[in-house]
Amino acid sequence: MQSSLKRIIIGASFFLATVVGATIGYMAYGWSFLDAVYMVIITIFGVGFGEVKPINTPSLRAFTMLVIICGTTSAVYVVGGFFQMLTEGEINRAFSDRRMNKEMESLENHVIICGFGRIGRILTTKLAKTAQSFIIVDNNPDRIGLAQEKGYITLNGNATDESILQKAGIDKARVLATVLPDDALNVFITLTARELSPQLYIIARGEYPSTEKKLKLAGADQVVLPATIGAERMAHLITHPAAIDFLQEDEGRRNLNELLADIDMQFEEYSILRDSPFLGQPKYLSKINYTHLTTSCLLPLAFCLSSLGN
Repeated sequence: MQSSLKRIIIGASFFLATVVGATIGYMAYGWSFLDAVYMVIITIFGVGFGEVKPINTPSLRAFTMLVIICGTTSAVYVVGGFFQMLTEGEINRAFSDRRMNKEMESLENHVIICGFGRIGRILTTKLAKTAQSFIIVDNNPDRIGLAQEKGYITLNGNATDESILQKAGIDKARVLATVLPDDALNVFITLTARELSPQLYIIARGEYPSTEKKLKLAGADQVVLPATIGAERMAHLITHPAAIDFLQEDEGRRNLNELLADIDMQFEEYSILRDSPFLGQPKYLSKINYTHLTTSCLLPLAFCLSSLGN
């Protein structure tokens, strides 16, 4: 079916062409410009006023009938386009809401993501890649629209509202991640979610380190501080560039680094000189003493080949 906007454009163009053509036609019969325009308007819109000049010739009558047919048809076409635009929007919205409600009802063992900002978008992309079921809760229509364009299940509402979390299926969810840039809202959402679902695993975002304790007291199982993580990564880029390059070769190694950090382990670099007996001899690597008197266990997975001459 023809789009409503295209229909309006075609109808308006045809209507304008009819008005211009009819005006020129009446002027060809010896009418003045104003008389011709006036006649076209009352003829097309059927206002009921009398003719400016007598239409007493067969050709002029035929021309007037043609103006009526073309003008009325184009006007109806334009009005129909406007109605189509209105009804299509309402119908599509109704179908979309109905589909979304059905998908929400079918969710089980899913993830509830509160906030579809910068962090929320990255998070949903990762979850979508691993075929995780999730629902996005946000009260910003623009962000909700963006999420719907990606095909995500969404719920337009305030995540601090108990009824919204219940509608998102918090009683059947396994994880709730609140990733809003406002610490106070994240604390409030965490409190509300923990009260509604004591067994729920809650991950909360914090902007400031001082908020971590508050989020934990509110019921968060894990607190993520993006600023702290970013600063630590930049520090590793400075202090362990080769190990970071190794990790960045693929997504799996980056994930491995995160897992090691959870168990208080890290990647470490060792330089092997070109004249070293270990060069090209992996079996000798077992003779290296990797133990250091530090609080962490250092796991050697990246080796940097270098020489004093380079």
